[in-house]
Amino acid sequence: MANTSTINPFETAKQQVDIVADLIGINDGVREVLKHPKRELTVNFPVRMDDGSYEVFTGYRVQYNMARGPTKGGIRYHPQVTLDEVRALAAWMTWKCAVVNIPYGGAKGGVVCDPKKISRGENERLTRRYASEIAPIIGPEMDIPAPDVYTDSQTMAWIMDTYSMLKGYSVPGVITGKPISLGGSEGRGEATGRGCAYVIREAAKDIGLKMKGATVAIQGFGNAGSVAGNILYDEQGAKIVAVSDSKGGIYKADGVNPHAVEEHKQKTGSVVGFPGAKTITNDEVLETKADVLVPAALENQITKKNADKIQAKIVAEAANGPTLPEADAILFQRKVTVLPDVLANAGGVTVSYFEWAQDIQGYFWGLQEVNSRLERTMVQSYNDVHKVATEKKVHNRTAAYVLAIQRVVDAIKIRGIYP
Repeated sequence: MANTSTINPFETAKQQVDIVADLIGINDGVREVLKHPKRELTVNFPVRMDDGSYEVFTGYRVQYNMARGPTKGGIRYHPQVTLDEVRALAAWMTWKCAVVNIPYGGAKGGVVCDPKKISRGENERLTRRYASEIAPIIGPEMDIPAPDVYTDSQTMAWIMDTYSMLKGYSVPGVITGKPISLGGSEGRGEATGRGCAYVIREAAKDIGLKMKGATVAIQGFGNAGSVAGNILYDEQGAKIVAVSDSKGGIYKADGVNPHAVEEHKQKTGSVVGFPGAKTITNDEVLETKADVLVPAALENQITKKNADKIQAKIVAEAANGPTLPEADAILFQRKVTVLPDVLANAGGVTVSYFEWAQDIQGYFWGLQEVNSRLERTMVQSYNDVHKVATEKKVHNRTAAYVLAIQRVVDAIKIRGIYP
């Protein structure tokens, strides 16, 4: 993985705003609004550890833009969480919600901690303290958190319970990514991978690629990557020729059954060593001869060093930020269709929105309804982005940002500045 410590993610996020603002002629005043978070909260709170001692932890919640509705975004627990990282992620969530046209702004939260070094009891106490500290600025009408790095449905259940205790009644709509028994949505777990598979299918139609028999390489066979692989294999008839995880990758020219690979990974802890497949590196997975490449692992994987070695016709970003800007330009020149993260992995936030909508009305949908609504949203969003890309003769990432930022700008202008 490239060294990201020298890159300030929030500076990158602001540069992206400038590029789009120049392209579509946004005035300086509105441009400045787009480059500043609306509200940011830093909290320092004590947590009682298992040995009876107290430790003080620092947490953040940034609400980037509320012009299109309440804010939405995950909470991550990680030793390297910084305020600038949280600001950048909140900005990207703003654009992601606007790309798929759901009525949210973007937010993000984080706590500086090492989840691997704290017990379950300490994690619960930390989560409840953090939730009570940010409680004044979250809520179903204001800001709806969700899981992110090293947080899960159990974390969300603790936050929902803490917020509900403060209110004196149950408020399932304060959070998404909850267990189904507490008002979670069917289909939420596989939404990111499923949404990614839908946009791959639509892009394939546009470039004349038949998905039946098309070859696919997946870097990062975790939640998003494995689900995308299963759906491409089961529903679209694609051939999965290469997959990898953090320990390495496998390649088999005539394809593997992704369900069997998943079973092997559950038994052994890795995809490596899958019977009949050749062991390859994560870098080799990216450069595999395949029609479709799904980077579903870490950021900064496709750089100017390897962009000219990518053999895929479609690169679908199930991960956040796997392609660096200089690589985008090379891929665009080589006529590779890149489906950017703000579009390709927006299935997760889309079904989070469905979960919130179900909680608010206290009426729940079946899996088929969730998936068909997700499909409609992803197909429409892909078509919207493709139209802008074709009209403005730009690559899909710029097109997605143009579409998203224009939608936010329209909302800011129509609402006006109060007072």
